[in-house]
Amino acid sequence: MKKLKKFLKYFFILLGLGLVLGYFSFYYFTKPKSDNQIISEFSELNIQPELAYEDFKGFSYRKIKITNGKNLPTMVFVHGTIGSSVDFIGYMSDSVLAKRANFISYDRVGYNYKDENETQESIAFERDLLQSITKDLEPKETIVVGYSYGGPIALADTNNYKKTILIAPAVYHKVEPQFWFINIYKWQLTRWLVPRVWKQAGKEKLSHVEDLQNFDDNWTANKNALLSIHGTADVIVPFSNSEYLEKQFPKNQFDLVKIPGGRHFLIWEDFDIIKEEFLKSLD
Repeated sequence: MKKLKKFLKYFFILLGLGLVLGYFSFYYFTKPKSDNQIISEFSELNIQPELAYEDFKGFSYRKIKITNGKNLPTMVFVHGTIGSSVDFIGYMSDSVLAKRANFISYDRVGYNYKDENETQESIAFERDLLQSITKDLEPKETIVVGYSYGGPIALADTNNYKKTILIAPAVYHKVEPQFWFINIYKWQLTRWLVPRVWKQAGKEKLSHVEDLQNFDDNWTANKNALLSIHGTADVIVPFSNSEYLEKQFPKNQFDLVKIPGGRHFLIWEDFDIIKEEFLKSLD
């Protein structure tokens, strides 16, 4: 009995330490980076990005632009929840892709460094923000890339682009999972434990199902060439989201790249596959 009590004591101590370590590790990797941190990360890769703050409907947001050539097409990246403008830094700093494209990435409202604005919980708002960013680009030389929650934002943008690429897009409200840990944000007693940027993600998560229903019958208004890249083992945004889209669009408009066993973090874990698809799309 004493051995069991001793085992349980150490077990719960280790479990507690593991949870605390996991909490702070996740926070460290998801918290928004300062301007100096972003510039430093790119500088280490011998890249000098243009970093600016833009205004949209009274909201300030941060935008990163990398110009590799005057006549190159532009890839515009839309991050997910939680996410930031540097989620696609691996692609924006890749020497092969750099010969083929210019890049723009931005922090959505509510996800900027020390952002005091609340997320707007609206795909329509996010779509309009995206269109304000692409309005000065040559449409047929523009590729919009939306990851996770950024997927429906990119898909809702019906401007006539060269291509729209969706990566693990959260577009189908009927298969949207509701995870237990969202309750930590919902409960008043535990909400104080949630860092501000996670609160923004929690707000979007809770309103996402209802917001998606506003677009259920409108996705096919997008007439661009579409590509969806999705992992079959994604439990955060199930693969059935892309299967749902595949049924909505004609085969000559929509392509689905299935990554067997791929998880939701595929933009990092399956870099080579996604990079190859980007290169094909730039042809």
